Amino acid sequence: MGWPRDLRLQPPRLRRIEPAWKRGWRKYRLAAAVGASAIGWYTADSLRHRREGAFGYEIATEVEVASEDFLRAAEALTGAPITTGNEAELLINGDRIFPAFLETIQSAERTLNVQTYVYWRGEIAAEIAAAIGEKAKAGVRCNVVLDALGAAKMERSLVSEMEAAGVKVILFRPPKPYAIRRVANRTHRRLLVADGRVGMTGGVGIAAEWTGDAEDPDHWRDTHVRVRGPVVRGMQGAFAENWLEGTGEVLAGEQYLPELEPVADGGPMQLVRSSAKVGDTNAEALYYLAIASARSSIELTAAYFVPRPAFTDALCAAAARGVEVRILVPGPHIDKGFVRVAGRAAYDELLEAGVRLFEFQPTMLHAKTLSVDGSWSSVGTVNFDNRSFQLHDEVTLCVWDERFCGELREAFERDLERAEEFDPDRWRRRGLLQRASEAASTLLRREL
Repeated sequence: MGWPRDLRLQPPRLRRIEPAWKRGWRKYRLAAAVGASAIGWYTADSLRHRREGAFGYEIATEVEVASEDFLRAAEALTGAPITTGNEAELLINGDRIFPAFLETIQSAERTLNVQTYVYWRGEIAAEIAAAIGEKAKAGVRCNVVLDALGAAKMERSLVSEMEAAGVKVILFRPPKPYAIRRVANRTHRRLLVADGRVGMTGGVGIAAEWTGDAEDPDHWRDTHVRVRGPVVRGMQGAFAENWLEGTGEVLAGEQYLPELEPVADGGPMQLVRSSAKVGDTNAEALYYLAIASARSSIELTAAYFVPRPAFTDALCAAAARGVEVRILVPGPHIDKGFVRVAGRAAYDELLEAGVRLFEFQPTMLHAKTLSVDGSWSSVGTVNFDNRSFQLHDEVTLCVWDERFCGELREAFERDLERAEEFDPDRWRRRGLLQRASEAASTLLRREL
């Protein structure tokens, strides 16, 4: 009788000891694979951002923004028609923006389209949701587009209340594993269109932060416009573009696209919409055209100012040919501090060229406006950074009107009274740590 198999003497087994580096590799190979994939994705996506290199722009023939030549160039470059007989009402801060917003909602008789990137919390968020719901109950066709990431902090009960009232609400581009490359491509548009006849756009978000009159850090500074005239059709088109993507439904018919008569004494305007793509977007090309065409003044208000080299060069070139270039950006209350650091990487070159830089002190500055030579203005959702120029769906209203430009300049001058100007000598004496952080931030410029 033999020994049980498990009790028989077995020859000793030699255990092979792996080198330490190989054990470390086995432990971290998953993380390494993820990192390699991320680098590959980033590199593969870089075609969209070829402008991060030495590629800039030039204008074949000089034009002035007040000329017919500029109007034709802006129309041809962006594909956005220029219409006449339009009027724009400039609205500064929540105390004036939200009453006009609610009034426009209440004026709708057949259709109401609302789109926003930011829909957060606060009494105004509930008030606007209730106002839209009331119109739906009254038989108005109400459509709402909320960016899935921008509206992430919104109380879902407000969506449920609107839907219960008959409002059709969609969350635009919710993140999905198979579309990870598109997660940064958001709709940053803010649009309100009533009956296809009255439209609003600008920087304001629907949240408590935008209420008030920029009186303290809890109440932000922003600019919006309300528009009447044929240009409203462009606003409706920008909404319809995102609505089609989100629902597959084409918004057509007289209830959405009525015949729009010119407003008496109204002027030429253009609603430019821009979307992420490979190559230069409409917003990017338009802004460069306007800056390169400036002859006397540029007033830029930018909530997020992180210019790529071509735009830094364009602003410096404008200052070199005698244009008064003034740029207003957020100060200590900016909601994204890393953007402020990244934007400052361009300050040396700008200040050296004679560009004047100001930081708004009382609260977060969220406005997005550009005025050139006192005759052309842009008010909309476009920030002066790569996200707006390359990654987001945006809209901006372009106005050729000296009166409107004058109102925008008056608001700009009032803001400068509450801002701190950069002193070039003092800026040059900043510390090495600050310089290092600015230099490091340029590596992330394409994502800011």
